[in-house]
Amino acid sequence: MPTDCLFRDDSYLKDCEARVVAVTEQGGIVLDRTVFYANSGGQPGDTGVFITMDGTRVPVTNAIFTDAAKSEIAHVVAGAPALKAGDLVRAEIDWDRRYGRMRIHTALHLLSAALPYAVTGGSVGDSDGRLDFDIPDAGLDKDAVTAKLADMIATDAAVSSRWISDAELEANPGLTKTMSVKPPTGTGSVRLIEITGLDLQPCGGTHVRKVGEIGAVKVTGIEKKGKQNRRVRIAFA
Repeated sequence: MPTDCLFRDDSYLKDCEARVVAVTEQGGIVLDRTVFYANSGGQPGDTGVFITMDGTRVPVTNAIFTDAAKSEIAHVVAGAPALKAGDLVRAEIDWDRRYGRMRIHTALHLLSAALPYAVTGGSVGDSDGRLDFDIPDAGLDKDAVTAKLADMIATDAAVSSRWISDAELEANPGLTKTMSVKPPTGTGSVRLIEITGLDLQPCGGTHVRKVGEIGAVKVTGIEKKGKQNRRVRIAFA
């Protein structure tokens, strides 16, 4: 059963009321709706807690998609799940951790705009992150890239999302920057993240509303990973 992924329309939602619709063989809790981002695209799944109607707190350690189309989410809970189909819960995410990831993820989109090369991998952390680029020649300067990011963040450009059809994405292959992670298709629509005047690409992750919320970031390292790959790491300054 598809999960109503509330985070896709509002990444600032910290909690929601939901009903358990299934418990997987592995003990994962499937809700009819959720604010928990599920592990994908280099961004880890959210952690947090379920609060039952009698006040019991059930720690949630991860959220994962159960299908290739990324339509159903199972919440990984600590210990044996004391929940069953039909139960009502309040789902609350660890907001500080999520917000850090939102800021870093948006900063990585700016990094991909600052370095217009194909992206071969990436990872989003709570206070740092990295992208791997397919760059034939080295010569990247940490301070120069940091300054370019600072200029972009200073614009406080708006960040918004919209949906396009699978066919529209196929007709505009240049929108997809990542070589290793392709946006999920097959459901008929793909989510785009636009940073006004700076970047536009498919992404299912959570982001801040304006780039000014990112704050100061710096390039902490540029590593050679193979003949052409360069790994660029960023962190909050």
